[in-house]
Amino acid sequence: KEIEKAGATIINTGIGWHEARVPTIGTVVPKGGFAWVTKRMMGEVNIPLIATNRINMPDVAEQILQDGCADMVSMARPFLADPELVLKAIEGRADEINTCIACNQACLDHTFTMQVCSCIVNARACHETELNYLPVHVKKKIAVVGAGPAGLAAATIAAERGHKVHLFEAENDIGGQFNMAKIIPGKEEYAQTIRYYNVMIKKHKVKLHLNHRVTTEELVKGKYDEIILATGVTPRKIDFEGVDDPKVLDYADVLYRKMPVGKRVAIVGAGGIGFDMAEYLSHDMSHESVSMDTAAYMKEWGVDMNYKRAGSLADSPLPLPSPREIYLLKRSKGKHGKNLGKTTGWIHRSSLAMKKVNMLQQVTYEKFDGEGLHIAVDGETQILPVDNVVICAGQEPLRDLHDALIAADQTVHLIGGANIAKALDAKKAIKEASYLVAKI
Repeated sequence: KEIEKAGATIINTGIGWHEARVPTIGTVVPKGGFAWVTKRMMGEVNIPLIATNRINMPDVAEQILQDGCADMVSMARPFLADPELVLKAIEGRADEINTCIACNQACLDHTFTMQVCSCIVNARACHETELNYLPVHVKKKIAVVGAGPAGLAAATIAAERGHKVHLFEAENDIGGQFNMAKIIPGKEEYAQTIRYYNVMIKKHKVKLHLNHRVTTEELVKGKYDEIILATGVTPRKIDFEGVDDPKVLDYADVLYRKMPVGKRVAIVGAGGIGFDMAEYLSHDMSHESVSMDTAAYMKEWGVDMNYKRAGSLADSPLPLPSPREIYLLKRSKGKHGKNLGKTTGWIHRSSLAMKKVNMLQQVTYEKFDGEGLHIAVDGETQILPVDNVVICAGQEPLRDLHDALIAADQTVHLIGGANIAKALDAKKAIKEASYLVAKI
């Protein structure tokens, strides 16, 4: 009200920032999750109010307006993901929008490390003068093997440019590692990227072959002008006594093959996958993720929606308890998650702290047996009485077809995890694919 008196003609009610004690802009935040704050102010002033925070699709924006939460809505990152968002909405093509998944990896994280801002799902963002998908003069027949993020970007962009593209996927659906990411509580938005690529496959007439583990012989016989291997990664194995026990699993066993995990579990590896695994196992999956329920989210993170005191902070966060006792282990020294995203890593650490996940560093793995996982921490031996061990110790490139195709004198490109598995992420995979097929 004082701002209105001072002469403002419009107010943007953005809540918090990437370092606020309550996450306000990360993927974990429900869509439109802070519009209720703006709604409390509607009618209290006579100038337009703008709602912001995690409004990333036309239907989310429309619902906020229809519910009387605001006069206008604000978006920023969604226009990096898809600069044609408004046009597609106007033309009834919302299903073609490349949705912002609020990961911050290529926008805010780049900005705060003095890199050029871009977008994980749209490599062209802020690079429009150097990366363009121009119509081809010579149409080629291209095979893309693997329908994870790298393969999907390569196939759809190549087809958009005019090439004839065949996309081969051994599983029964596209998405690759995003199919595991989307089931992590707080990462449900990753399903939107899979939805987008499904639409692009149909729009640009990519010939999709699901449940098809293509062979070298088939690819040679197909007489493709270019073959792009985006076959991804396989979990890296580590060696200790008892590692072959059926109770020792890897991340794909748990997230993809849905193998059961007991009430006490040790996670070996505390990189991005280890953190995701801890998030997954520390949630009771019979409850809906709080990222899908604004009221539940506010309760978990300690926000009082009734504003009983200034700042609307509750006495304390009230997270649902973890259904498991979890140990998150790493060999190296230093803070867990130090290499996670600059603007989101603290969210993951805070979430696991609320779930009382035990974090141990400088761990040496000795053996697993009926007593549990035998480890040494800083030279002192101890036994973690766990039911299961889940290995999240990185990945190895999966490139079984490569050498045979080269030997058969084929033109072959490796992209994504099949090229370099270390420090793999979708940002790197999609960027690599985009720059490759922009030139073919």
